[in-house]
This record gives sequence, structure tokens and C-alpha cells, in this order.
Amino acid sequence: MRIVPIVPALLLSFAAAACAPADADSARQSRAPAATVVGEGLNCIQSTNIQNTRVWDDYTIDFHMRNGDVYRNTLPNRCPQLGFEERFAYKTSISQLCGTDIITVLFSDGQRGPSCGLGKFVPVEVEKR
Repeated sequence: MRIVPIVPALLLSFAAAACAPADADSARQSRAPAATVVGEGLNCIQSTNIQNTRVWDDYTIDFHMRNGDVYRNTLPNRCPQLGFEERFAYKTSISQLCGTDIITVLFSDGQRGPSCGLGKFVPVEVEKR
């Protein structure tokens, strides 16, 4: 058996590549349909007016309101397993859900997953697929 030593410089190049930030566009390839922004982003929405939500991926959630409005929230950081599980929970002390609030991914077995911060709520018109 022949053992080939790994050159330290080669190890450093692998380590540097592993730590290098991914290109933002390739890291955030969203499954969300295209949408047209129809107003200014909001810091908070009334949680009592949320009819349902649609999780598109680890970054994107559409909040469908009772009056027909849709607010797209693009998380500032990836929320692992959110796009796979497509379920989350949140707890607030007021009747608003805000960009400073935290959501927690819910696994299908009932366990809680990662907790992640929200972003702004941007009013959109979602294109039909």
C-alpha cells in the first residue's frame, strides 16, 4: 500500500474553498413564483389577519391575508429545512408578526427545528404559474 502525503498548501486551498461565501444568486435560487412589488415593505403585519402561508424554500414565505393581500417575506438568512418541511410556528406577545420576530421550523414528527429571523413584509402580486 502506498500512502501519499497531502501537501499542506493543498489542504489550505480546500479549507479556503469550503469557507468561501457562495454567490448570492446561486445560493438563493428560489422556488417562489415571480411577483410584482405593489407597495412599500412593512415591518409588521396583523397576525390575526393572516389567512394562510405558503413556504416556497428556505428563504421565502408568502403570507396570504384575509382581505386578499399577499406579503412576501424574504428571510435575511437561510432557514435550514424550512423549504422541505414547509411548516413553521411563531409566538408573539402582541397581535402583530414583525420582521424582528423568530419563526421555528416544525418537523413532520412534531419536533422543533431551527429558529430563524424574518425580514420585511413586502406587498406583492404573485404571477400565476
